[in-house]
Order: sequence, then C-alpha cells, then structure tokens
Amino acid sequence: MADRSFLEWPFFDDRHRALAARIDDWASANLAAIDHADTDAACRDLVAALGEGGWLKLTAVDPDDPNSSLDVRSLCLMRETLARHDGLADFAFAMQGLGTGAISLFGNDRQKREWLPRTRAGKAISAFALSEPASGSDVANLALTAKRDGDSYVLDGEKTWISNGGIADVYTLFARTGEAPGAKGLSAFVVPADTPGLTVAERIDVVAPHPLARLAFDGCRIPASAMIGKPGEGFRIAMSVLDVFRSTVAAAALGFARRALDESVGRAANRELFGAPLFDMQMVQGHIADMALDIDAAALLVYRAAWLKDSGAPRVSREAAMAKLFATDHAQDVIDKAVQLHGGDGVRKGCIVESLYREIRALRIYEGASDVQKVIIARQTMSALAGG
Repeated sequence: MADRSFLEWPFFDDRHRALAARIDDWASANLAAIDHADTDAACRDLVAALGEGGWLKLTAVDPDDPNSSLDVRSLCLMRETLARHDGLADFAFAMQGLGTGAISLFGNDRQKREWLPRTRAGKAISAFALSEPASGSDVANLALTAKRDGDSYVLDGEKTWISNGGIADVYTLFARTGEAPGAKGLSAFVVPADTPGLTVAERIDVVAPHPLARLAFDGCRIPASAMIGKPGEGFRIAMSVLDVFRSTVAAAALGFARRALDESVGRAANRELFGAPLFDMQMVQGHIADMALDIDAAALLVYRAAWLKDSGAPRVSREAAMAKLFATDHAQDVIDKAVQLHGGDGVRKGCIVESLYREIRALRIYEGASDVQKVIIARQTMSALAGG
C-alpha cells in the first residue's frame, strides 16, 4: 500500500483526506474491470465510469452554483491516486478538466450550461487544442487563424498532439484572431467535434497508448458566440488554465513514482539474491532511500503549489513550474531505479514497472517541457528579485 502519511501535512483539510481514501477504494474496486485492449474504447469506458462515480464533478465548476470553483488539491489527489492505479484512468480524468478548464474559468453562462453538465457526468469527452506542428511550448507562435466573417469565425489551419483527439465531443481551441502581433492576437473558442470543416487528419501512436490526433480545420465555420472571453484574451486564458492544471501533471508523476516504489519494496523484500533478501544489499537500500526522498520532495512541491492556488494566489506559475519540473524528472529517476531492481522482469511487457517506464516519459514534455519550466522558473525568480 502506498504511503498516506503525507495526507497529515497542513496543506490538506479533512475533506481532502476523505477524498483520497474514497478514490483509492473506488479505483481498487473498479479499474481492473476496464479492458485496455482498445485504447479509444477504454478511454470512453473510463470517462463513463468516472462520471457515474461522481468523480468528474471535480474537473469543472457547477454551472448551477455561482460559488463553485476548481479545487486544485482535490484534482492533484485524484490524479496521484488514479495514476498509481492506472495511467489511462488518470489520463481520462485529467483531460476532462483540462479540456473544459477555459469554460470553467472564463466561459459565459450559456457555454457552461451547454457543456459542463455533460462533461461532469461523463456524457461528453473534452479536449484542449493548443499545440500546432510548428508551435508547442511557444504558444504565442500559433498559426491557426480564426477570421471574422459576419456573425461567424472561420477556422483554417492545424492542431497536433491533441489529447482525446478523435474521440472528443468538444474542443477548447486557441486560434489567431489578429488583434495584435504575437500573444496578444490569440482568442479561445468552444468547437464541437462535429463542426463541418473539422477533420481528424492523423491518429498518433505513442509509447504509452493514449488517444492523440492531428486535427485539420478547412473553412471550419463557428458562430462568434463560440468565443470564450473576449478577442485577444486567448493567451491569458490558456496560461490561466495551465496555471491550474500544471500542478496536476506533477501529481500524476508522483502517483507513478509511488507505484514504482511500492513495486520495488515488494521486489526487494521477496526476491532472494545469494541466499538473502535483495533488500539486505546496502546498494539496494540506497536506491530505496533515494526513491523515497525524491517522492517526498516532489510531494512537498506539488501540494505547496496546489495549496497556494486554492488559497487565492492569483498566479502560481513559478511554484507550478517547480512542481512539474521536479516531480516529472525525479519520477523518471525513481521508475528507472525500479526497472533496474526488477532486472529482466523490469523490461518485460506486461510488468507494472515496464508500463510505468513508458507512461512517465511524456509527462516531461506535455503542458510545458522540462526545459521550458526552467525558463519560467528563472524568469519568475529574476522578476521577483528585481522587484524586491
């Protein structure tokens, strides 16, 4: 069983501790029944199951409650726990939040009422369409255009590496509307997947199977009322959404790392080498100690960032970047050690640590690659010191 002592840290309220226990019990009882042979079908089943369980209510605000808000600590606890049990379940949960984050934070009442009850219930799948073939981490360089034409906007261009691409019912899309050069000329839109002119140009296969696609927009006409917020606010909206959800990526990495440590401790205790438990080797003990240290350090950074956001901090860019950078990079180290401790079994397809090894790598890239997080941290640190 994974360590739960961190739940006693002052970052959490009793409701968070109760949530962590409930989702762990639910995951243990329900996730093993999901067939992963068909990734698309598995994701649809997972979204439906998470919706039926009530867990997706955490991913978006309640349009009927004006005081409803996103609780980042709850999102992080959910992702950590789901990732520890099943990487695809974590993906299914996370994309429902990321895909509707802009609607939750900046959408009008009509947009919220049209989509959020459905995504919160697992009746519709959402996606976040930001990256393009020539623009990943450099959001200000987006090229897909949205040109005003009467009461409509016409979309032309491509998006790629879109999670849930091909199975989503609705996309939150960021496009260049041209109010100004660079970041100030972007806007956000709600685009239903069945909009004429939107096609799935390519499905993308990756080392850890997830629904990913390249999307093409060719004269794709949407009503002007599909815009989220105001013209030119797209960059701010995208950054605000990432400010909330970037910490949850770190939490997922933390969940993968915790599972790797659990598997390694079990292996070290039960595997014999030269007539004694593997754990008796001091080098193995050193590996276990390093893994435990990395996990606790990552958890402190993750839940500091989440607590700050929930406490009302307007931006947590630096703290979220630190959490994502450290948690994902060090989860990679933890899982690599787990593979090493498992020997040949660690690279056998079907072994848990082998799947963790494939799952963790993408987290160091999406929602801001590790090197980009270093740039954010450096710039924020320089700005804070200069201002002080």
